[in-house]
Parts: sequence; structure tokens; C-alpha cells
Amino acid sequence: MHFGEHLMIDGYGGDKERLNDKSLVMQSLSELPRKLGMRILGKPQVYLAQGNGIKDPGGWSGFVMIMESHISAHTFPDRGFVSIDIYTCKNGLDTELVSKYFSDIFKLKDIEVNFIKRGTRYPSENIY
Repeated sequence: MHFGEHLMIDGYGGDKERLNDKSLVMQSLSELPRKLGMRILGKPQVYLAQGNGIKDPGGWSGFVMIMESHISAHTFPDRGFVSIDIYTCKNGLDTELVSKYFSDIFKLKDIEVNFIKRGTRYPSENIY
């Protein structure tokens, strides 16, 4: 028994135009929760994040709060890179569906997937 699941996807070789499309980032944060049977608490937020002149050339950063926790995406169009986090208290996250969804929407050539079970010692009942 565990409390939740945390899926992290790093996507490489993505389409620059798609990664630089604010509306596409917004679409992904609106569409994916519904595909996963999650409940959106508020409209997704997407912001332009300026580059820092070191390793971050800038891109779009967005998130959506869901009843089950949150989904976030950070694009780096000039690097063809996207970093995505999905944290949910629902168990049994369809990691293949999520990986394929982001691979398709951003035309990723390669992905790196990390998956962690969270709250492995979560109490089975209230302690206070």
C-alpha cells in the first residue's frame, strides 16, 4: 500500500514550434487529466519563463491543480526538451498512456521516464 505515484518524464528532440506553443502546453494540461479520470480544480496556468543565460534558454512553464494533486510541464524549445511531472494520490497511473501522449503532442524523439511510489508508510488511519 502506498499513498500515491510520481511520474517524471524528460523528453528529448521535441519539435521546437510545438514546445514553444503556449496554447499546446495549455491543451496538454487540460486534456490529460480528463484522459486519466482526474478532476481539475482550476484552470491550468501557463507562463513564459525567460532564459537565465546559463543553461536555461527559456520556455513555457505550466501546471494544473487536480483533486488528486498536480501536473506540471516545462518546455525548453531551443533545446528540444520538456520536463514533465505528474503526482497523484491515485494508484495505478497509466504511465504508457502518459508517455505516449506527451511523445505525440510534442513530437519527442526520445523520453526518459522515472516512476516513484510515494508515501510507502502512509498511515492506514488518522493518527490525530
